[in-house]
Amino acid sequence: MKWRQGRTSGRVEDRRGVSGGTAAGGGIGVIVIALVGYFVFGISPEQTMQIASQFGGAGSAEQQSGTTGTPEDEAGMFVDVVGTNANDVWNEFLSNYTPPNTVIYTQGTNTGCGYGQAAMGPFYCPADQTVYLDLSFWEEMETRLGASGADFARAYVIAHEFGHHVQTLTGASQRVRQAQQNARSEAESNQYLVMLELQADCYAGVWAANAARVSNGNVLLEAGDLQEGLRTANAIGDDTLQRNAGRQVTPEAFTHGTSAQRQEWLMRGYNTGDPAQCDTFNAL
Repeated sequence: MKWRQGRTSGRVEDRRGVSGGTAAGGGIGVIVIALVGYFVFGISPEQTMQIASQFGGAGSAEQQSGTTGTPEDEAGMFVDVVGTNANDVWNEFLSNYTPPNTVIYTQGTNTGCGYGQAAMGPFYCPADQTVYLDLSFWEEMETRLGASGADFARAYVIAHEFGHHVQTLTGASQRVRQAQQNARSEAESNQYLVMLELQADCYAGVWAANAARVSNGNVLLEAGDLQEGLRTANAIGDDTLQRNAGRQVTPEAFTHGTSAQRQEWLMRGYNTGDPAQCDTFNAL
């Protein structure tokens, strides 16, 4: 993936090296945990609910901030370039588009949704419209899950979280929360999460399809990149995560979709380049 000549916007808040704060008085909200806990580390829905119950509602005990700009190290610059490019893509599709904030941190940090920890993987908090990334998740994803270490595979994960921001702006996330409240079972509730997550995968594909165009070729997929993204989508499917964890594959517990579904929707977004083709809610 070509990206080093891509535009940066200086919107990344770098909290690496900043004290992790405290989880007292707040905690990751149940919905946020359910969205992200299973994404990278294969935490079961039951486990995420147990974690959520240990904390209170959204909110944080103390403010925490780092330096906002473009980090000088390669990993931080990569996050800024990919995020800036994603913002340029979505600004063309949504008339009301406003960029999310992006925070990179280590181990733990306070968020608008409570206290976030690296073990939960990358996540988006709708309360403060911020994408949170502990960059160690890349290594975890590759060494523990067999995902690709290619630049595009990493960018796909970032673009997926930006997709959740798009869903907040369009109201899709809010509609899913309402549908979950009216769900008759946990399995039905989880199905709404699957639809939301697969749409975010499709949105990541939409970004990838338009990245070169909006950057005049400065952000560009190269030969083999798409295959590496599909390898990562396969590694983080619910069925694959359950199987690799030695658990029985339990479809009613899925929260992100199967490996095949994640690959399918990433490809649909990439092949069409059109977010209107990402209507997972009527396709499943």
